[in-house]
Amino acid sequence: MTKKQWDFAGIKTLFFNCTLKKSPEVSHTEFLIDISQKIMEKHGVSTDVIRPIDHDIATGVYPDMTKKGWEKDDWPKIYKKVQAADIVVLCGPIWLGDNSSVMKQVIERLYSTSGELNKNGQYADYGKVGGCLITGNEDGVKHCAMNVLYSLGHIGYTIPPQADAGWIGEAGPGPSYGDQLDNGKRAGIDNDFTNRNTTFMTWNLMHIAKMLKDAGGIPAYGNQRSEWDAGARFDFENPEYR
Repeated sequence: MTKKQWDFAGIKTLFFNCTLKKSPEVSHTEFLIDISQKIMEKHGVSTDVIRPIDHDIATGVYPDMTKKGWEKDDWPKIYKKVQAADIVVLCGPIWLGDNSSVMKQVIERLYSTSGELNKNGQYADYGKVGGCLITGNEDGVKHCAMNVLYSLGHIGYTIPPQADAGWIGEAGPGPSYGDQLDNGKRAGIDNDFTNRNTTFMTWNLMHIAKMLKDAGGIPAYGNQRSEWDAGARFDFENPEYR
């Protein structure tokens, strides 16, 4: 294997940091995003991080909530970045054993636009790759990841092997990921389990994204909403369509 093999130039990644903290307040989740982001950028992937809490994102499951009575909605503008991305990574903290309210809101808004079609007549998110990063100082990493990855897969994202990673401290009050400790170190930064899983997730996201991009996406046969609407459902007994 040569270094040139792992050139992912042309791949674009969008990280959603679903922290409850507005910028510029320090986000513990951002520390974990930074690990994945640096690996990607080292190998040619262009990355962007959005902190949804910094934007006026309306609540709802329609592409533009200003058409449903909301005065402002930044989602249509953010969705353009989603459309341009090959990889979308949803990242956030655990609260009460579950994903943050911001994470839930982003998933709902991704769902609101999932019914759009791509140029092949498939649902819009076909061909995109999804993953997640979770932080917190209470149990729930796997539960939160399960919810995120199912949601992304349901709306059309391809989920690679080991597409999640996370860190939790001891149960109860205590330092969060990246907090400065009395010994001068930062909590969790040298955790081998977290670093390994974050690295595996990052590489698997890049590998699958490149495979899909080189292949022109998911093959467009048997999964086209446009064909179903055009009458393919009446051909359901045809073994070639099944």
